[in-house]
Amino acid sequence: MTPADPSGADVRLRPLALDDVDRVMELEDALFGPGAWSRGAYVEELTSAYGRTYVAAVVDDDGRERVVGYGGLAAGDEAQVLTVGVEAAYRRRGIGALLVDALLSAARTGGARTALLEVRASDDVAQRLYARAGFVPIGVRRGYYQAEGEDAVVMRARLTRTPGPVGSEHTGGGAPPAGSGS
Repeated sequence: MTPADPSGADVRLRPLALDDVDRVMELEDALFGPGAWSRGAYVEELTSAYGRTYVAAVVDDDGRERVVGYGGLAAGDEAQVLTVGVEAAYRRRGIGALLVDALLSAARTGGARTALLEVRASDDVAQRLYARAGFVPIGVRRGYYQAEGEDAVVMRARLTRTPGPVGSEHTGGGAPPAGSGS
């Protein structure tokens, strides 16, 4: 099968599914080499699903859907971006930004106030992608990528919520804020 032409392909996002794991494993090996996640890790992540969001970026490839990128997030007060990867032929088209935006949107919806991630210290392109999404470096984890002995830059984004109706910030438990009219 010939891969879809990356220059004119329309990309759409959808939830990553168990049926995608074979394709994700192809991409993992190409993108992350010795540091790639295992098939078992993806199956566990996609079947446990508690507090997890996984998104696939797909294109039409001769009438069939082809995964060209994916990302994952662990939700909570402090969300953790677990992985983001885009097939080499589809890079520099905004797919990584779409995936990161979708993950951060899920984090906000889940009530997260911040999001953290680790990125290879040598991956300047990924660090710039995350910086454009609002992440700032806050530290380094020495030897984090054990297979390669590479350091990780820890980055954090403060997440803002879309404002709701006046007074919606009051969640109960006491008197409403002064001037709220309640």
